[in-house]
Amino acid sequence: HCPALRGPAALRPRHLRPLLLADHLAQLLRAQGVGVRLVPALAEEGSREVLRRLRVDWPSGSGGSALPDTVSALKRALGRSPCAAACEQGPGTAALPEDVICKVHLKSFVEQQGLVGYDPNLDVLVVTEGKLRSLAELQQAVLQCTVSNAAALPASCFPDGSCCSIVHVVSCEEEFQQQQLDLLWRILDPGAHTALQKHLVCGPVKVTNPSSPIGADQYFQLRKRQMYKASVMKYGELAQDEAWTEVIDTLTAAAIRFEMLSTAHRSQITLDLEDSSISTKGTKSGAFVMYNCARLATLFDTYQRAVERGTYPPLLPASELNFSCLREEGEWLLLFNYLLPFPEVLQQAAQLPPPSKGIRITANTEIVCKFLIQLSMDFSSYYNRVHILGEPLPHLFDQMFARLRLLGAVRDMFHSALATLHLPPLSQI
Repeated sequence: HCPALRGPAALRPRHLRPLLLADHLAQLLRAQGVGVRLVPALAEEGSREVLRRLRVDWPSGSGGSALPDTVSALKRALGRSPCAAACEQGPGTAALPEDVICKVHLKSFVEQQGLVGYDPNLDVLVVTEGKLRSLAELQQAVLQCTVSNAAALPASCFPDGSCCSIVHVVSCEEEFQQQQLDLLWRILDPGAHTALQKHLVCGPVKVTNPSSPIGADQYFQLRKRQMYKASVMKYGELAQDEAWTEVIDTLTAAAIRFEMLSTAHRSQITLDLEDSSISTKGTKSGAFVMYNCARLATLFDTYQRAVERGTYPPLLPASELNFSCLREEGEWLLLFNYLLPFPEVLQQAAQLPPPSKGIRITANTEIVCKFLIQLSMDFSSYYNRVHILGEPLPHLFDQMFARLRLLGAVRDMFHSALATLHLPPLSQI
């Protein structure tokens, strides 16, 4: 659940952080065999376009035809709740919004239930139609989370034995409001699933040098202009060709995703919006990762064309290759530091360990970006040092084939990791 999408129509960079984290975490969980539903459904057209550019695959729609019935059921539960009371309009107070239903005493509920981890300032919540609609969407998502075989799922994802958990991915600015909704849901539906609500809280996003408050769309366009200028500086007129439009868009999405996701979600991130703050050369950037992914694509494309010309024979199956030919330190580094531990990296990134107390959980999703950055640095060093496609001499083919098989596995690993970030592999750069 990403409450940022329920906020103002104009998304800002601080909204993008929990949104991109939720999207990434969903992909990581799916890669581990876990079914994931994303809430709320996307309604704003402007938000949909920004998310499309960032390769966020978020469901859209009105929430389904059953939503009004669910809202009605929650209203009935509200009428029966001892925590609810009528909102009285006192003299001299501001008029209440039209959609106000009643007020709910959260503090007394927290004390009665012995709940820990909630903000001590939580007291009385004014319940509106909008809040009930938000809960109804969550309720519907839970009802639709049918798992055919919970025993087949990784136990680390659901340590309490349940087949369903609710994770609220929120910015630190939204945490208080989400705790209010969390408690309201527990009051109205004291079922097992509402007790499994957990909060994944993102640190603040600080924007430096803004001429004015910047929206998510402006942020994307700024990074796109910077990426275009950086690409022209590196590749010259080639980068001005129309065929590069999609490449620039992908590089921009990669730059923003790595900017938002390569830092632990609990920590503050700072966005420097100066023109000099982005580059295709920086080894810590998403563009650098995409560049090295594209180098692998170019290598195999070059090899395939050479095979078609008869320069090299076709690549032999792995079972027929002599991997003892791999004697470069960089080759064994790629194998032992990346290829072998990669499945464990994805598993660790998808884990949501339960808190010892309270409602906050942490995730280690940043390890995927860090893994890709370090992989790109080590692959780049190896690729710059070793000539993969050597002279077409039979006595050199064993080593060339072994290297191609190794780098083919590295390429597949790049693709799998980038898929968790919803980034397509580039075939050119």
